[in-house]
Amino acid sequence: MDFRLTDDQLALRNGFRELLAGRFDREALRAAVDRGTLDRALWRELGDAGLFSLRLPEARGGVGLGLPEAVLVFEEAGRALLPGPLVATHLAAGAVPGADTGEAVVTASDGALVEWLAEADDVLGQDLAQGARPIRSVDPLTPLHRVGGERTAGPDVVLPPGTNVVTLTLPPDAPALTAALLTAALQLGSAARTTELAVQHARQREQFGQPIGAFQAVKHLCAQMLVRTEIARAAVYAAAVTAEAAADEADVTGACVPDAYEAAGAKLLADDAAVRNARDCLQVHGGMGFTWEADVHLHLKRAWVRAGQWITAAEAEELVASRL
Repeated sequence: MDFRLTDDQLALRNGFRELLAGRFDREALRAAVDRGTLDRALWRELGDAGLFSLRLPEARGGVGLGLPEAVLVFEEAGRALLPGPLVATHLAAGAVPGADTGEAVVTASDGALVEWLAEADDVLGQDLAQGARPIRSVDPLTPLHRVGGERTAGPDVVLPPGTNVVTLTLPPDAPALTAALLTAALQLGSAARTTELAVQHARQREQFGQPIGAFQAVKHLCAQMLVRTEIARAAVYAAAVTAEAAADEADVTGACVPDAYEAAGAKLLADDAAVRNARDCLQVHGGMGFTWEADVHLHLKRAWVRAGQWITAAEAEELVASRL
């Protein structure tokens, strides 16, 4: 088994990074924060670029690639802090009309939280039977609703008019495990980006007549960030590649599902890398890192939200411990 990226995979990753650099740069990111709503035009462009139909077979109008390629693309989306229910819409491609092209916005409930519910056209799962209540999200680019609880009258119980509830015909754990791995890929992209931001600042910011990157404490922070990122990358890539290999060996078309223990381990490591790297990046930036104008806090807030989605740290630890 070869874990190195192929030329086609490198071209896919670089092409998607260039697309996001041109369509969702820092100015667009800040505009999204101020707007607080989903950019439907951008969503359709992502659909045209194949983000949602990436793993859909060519016979059904998709790109026909696999889970490793999806992980690479989602890593780039996490690096750019791309907003929206990306994972759910990707999972819904082929099952929900318009999801593959970005014409439909699809969200999903992980049993506790659901993101972007107010703007979704469709919802995966049946956990919303008891309603969903809006809660304050720490991330300005991820509006959240909590699933379950007592059903109250009035606007607090939110299932927007016309929203369809869809159940995917897949093995029970398949959507959750794939969603966990793709969320881990988003976290990985964020961890890599905060490492880049820290190193860039350490090279440019000077104190006592030299760049702060020359100081041993700053060097250690940046080195630790890189180590966390690469360990998480190895786990995320390996979970995707081995799942694809297992599906090919079993000759199971369109049913590539990550191993539960590998998905849990990848999510655990990626969550840790995203949160701790964002915190260390704040430390490298010093006082300016805590300001609204810096982007570091947006990475930290998104990492906190994603860490509570699909497989939490406590759940991942129990899954990995059960294998041991």
